Amino acid sequence: MIIWWFLPALVLGSLVLTGGLRRYALARQLMDIPNARSSHSVPTPRGGGVAIVLSFLIAVPTLCLAGVLDSAAALALFGAGAWVALVGFLDDHGHIAARWRLLAHFIGAGWVLWLVDGLPVLSVFGLSLDLGVLGYVLGGLYLVWLLNLYNFMDGIDGIASVEAICVCLGGALLYYLLGQPHAMVVPLFLAAAVCGFLFWNFPPARIFMGDAGSGFLGITLGALSLQAAWFDPKLLWAWLILLGVFIVDATWTLMRRLLRGDKVYEAHRSHAYQYASRSCGRHLPVTLVVGAINLFWLLPWACGVAMGTIDGALALAVSYLPLVGLAIHFNAGKQETKA
Repeated sequence: MIIWWFLPALVLGSLVLTGGLRRYALARQLMDIPNARSSHSVPTPRGGGVAIVLSFLIAVPTLCLAGVLDSAAALALFGAGAWVALVGFLDDHGHIAARWRLLAHFIGAGWVLWLVDGLPVLSVFGLSLDLGVLGYVLGGLYLVWLLNLYNFMDGIDGIASVEAICVCLGGALLYYLLGQPHAMVVPLFLAAAVCGFLFWNFPPARIFMGDAGSGFLGITLGALSLQAAWFDPKLLWAWLILLGVFIVDATWTLMRRLLRGDKVYEAHRSHAYQYASRSCGRHLPVTLVVGAINLFWLLPWACGVAMGTIDGALALAVSYLPLVGLAIHFNAGKQETKA
């Protein structure tokens, strides 16, 4: 199929765009200046994630015209992705109050859910569960949380890019195992767009993703997981497993900070991956370990769910358990010691 030839072009386009954005950020002094809440020590250009956004959004109409995406899915991905990226871009270049950002995020999530028709009937420990209207509510909370946690987890070099690539490759493999190679194209295209950016963001990073890129990846991965769920309901469990590293670290950290009464919308450095990177003094080992966990621990569980060899809810619980252990070991959510 000729559409596959667009993959290397997408990687190259994202790579060139990121380089251009880096020059633009340097010229306009759009820099991330290290402070007490940063995991970096060197001023670095930000906003490179716009290259991911533009590369993938340009590809979406092409995929629709090629018959890979139906019009509803294409509109869901394009509309929500562009909207969330725009809000993030404006926040990167100024400041939008947290309440207005959150409202915008729910609008984007609502757009996706309206077009994909909420959540399908789910299987939970062998029982069929039709959530109806509640599915829209839970789906909205899921998409908004995934969007925001992706922003929270984009705190060290390469981690958000490696996570997205691993999840997309895993999602593509699930479709292949189910005998649907045409469905592999969309997550592979997203992975290709991220690969071009990763060239510049791999430790030590020469440009950061910014809210536009991280929010875009969060809402897009969420939309792809819901699309997969309508293809086969057990794939929602599989995608949740693939996203486990980010979901567990961010959720455990948020819960602990909420219980302590912290202002959870304020920047901090108390995620497990941040404590781990400070412990080893470098970003690269943590980013590589995240990739290894995705490929060698979470992916096999997700494949087992897709193939029907294990219940999705059970596999989710078992696969998440060591991740919770790592979050506890690295003090995720622990109050930071003031210098």
